[in-house]
Amino acid sequence: MATISAEERGALRDSVRRLLADHSAEADVRGTMETEAGYDAELWRKLAEMGIAGLVVEEDFGGAGAGPLELELVMEEAGAALLCSPLLASGVLAAELLRALGDDDAKRRLLPGIAAGTSIASVALTGDAGTWTPEGISVTATEAEGGWRLKGKASYVIHGQNADVLLVVAKAGDDLQVYEVDPKAAAIAALPTFDHTLRLARITFVNTRARRLAARGSVWDAVQQALNLALVGLSGEQAGGARRVLDFTVDYAKARIQFGRAIGSFQAIKHMASDLLLESESAISAARNAARALAEDAPDADAAISLAAFACADAFSTTTATAIQMHGGIAFTWAHPAHLYLRRARADAQLFGAPAYYRERYIRQLGA
Repeated sequence: MATISAEERGALRDSVRRLLADHSAEADVRGTMETEAGYDAELWRKLAEMGIAGLVVEEDFGGAGAGPLELELVMEEAGAALLCSPLLASGVLAAELLRALGDDDAKRRLLPGIAAGTSIASVALTGDAGTWTPEGISVTATEAEGGWRLKGKASYVIHGQNADVLLVVAKAGDDLQVYEVDPKAAAIAALPTFDHTLRLARITFVNTRARRLAARGSVWDAVQQALNLALVGLSGEQAGGARRVLDFTVDYAKARIQFGRAIGSFQAIKHMASDLLLESESAISAARNAARALAEDAPDADAAISLAAFACADAFSTTTATAIQMHGGIAFTWAHPAHLYLRRARADAQLFGAPAYYRERYIRQLGA
């Protein structure tokens, strides 16, 4: 992993913020989310040129070689701008799974394209239950004709309909393995989403030809490593989104005049704004702490990630719901940006498992 200074991280964050300010404003988001792909190919190209698509990919394979700290900061900006992109699916979850598996041949074939943004990879992991645990895997693999064939369904595959490469976690007898699949060989159906900026797919495999990837250790450990990094990224997105909602809600409270006074001078609004500040700052603290713990491989890293997973999800959901109340009737309309953030918050809170699951996992980890 490359050594990156605090100054370099700050410069990276500022560059991403400027790019998204120019290309991911509210009007851009609304236009992009109504397209079939659900992301702006030109903005994705610019992000790739900046090194964001390959942020956590090793330098030997064309990436930036950055780690959780840099990813979390970038995802804060992505969340603030409601970025529509396959970054979490391809540049984080899939890229980290390939690194964790340690299949050198697969890394040489797949990672350069992922880092360059010319190839989009996605991980098919959970079934319709959406548990993101070994028990939730519903695809099975059998060996036949000198190769492997997959059968079953994978659900909630992020940007599965846009993927050039599928990494499928499947049960092979009593073992778990990861298989590389050409998306053209599977049946991919888009799933309806509450958040229109998000693309999810259900993928059906019927005797689908697959290539098994090698693993230098436990496959589930590799999957969990990838999920942990994805959770850090998602927590950063939620923290950044909560902060942006706080900012524009406070600006509104200062500018909105009611009964001859700015509504921000009313005690009830002040109390609600204070609560939003607490939620936002707590989310940022939890997300950055999880990134630090993972980067340092700290003994409490798993617990810190679980804490961030439920705390940031709850904070983003609470912040967006309260902000709508503070804006009054205008924020209940589809035309107001608060509505977009509310939908992102509610979708993010379920993306890799519900907050209640991570809260319970956190308590178990503390006990251990």
